Amino acid sequence: METRRKKIIMFSAISLTDIVLLLLIFFLLSSSFIVQPGIKVTLPKAVSADVDSSDRIFVTVTENQVIYLNQKQVLKSELGVELRELLSEKPERLVVIQADKDISLENTIEVIDIAKLAGAERFMIATKKGIL
Repeated sequence: METRRKKIIMFSAISLTDIVLLLLIFFLLSSSFIVQPGIKVTLPKAVSADVDSSDRIFVTVTENQVIYLNQKQVLKSELGVELRELLSEKPERLVVIQADKDISLENTIEVIDIAKLAGAERFMIATKKGIL
């Protein structure tokens, strides 16, 4: 009597799962993320939003009218003095205004005026890229 051996054809997804998991870990670890300051601000959207990598000073105004200078909380009355100190080292530094979209334009203009009086020459209002 002759016995026939049949090949069992079965797909093993375990090895494929391991490879996909390793690739996912590799891409997560090797990808670079742009780190924004840790202050929660909802930026307005603009089609032409761009990331500039030059030397910048960040002035952030939150929804509650709290002002931060490079992640350090400052009073509006102290903002000019603090900015003047930072700009004395390098006056051509770009001042990036990160104002929450829900604050009034008047408050944003006040911060820009304070920065101008402190000696700032270059300004940029931060936005996030999106469709209007």
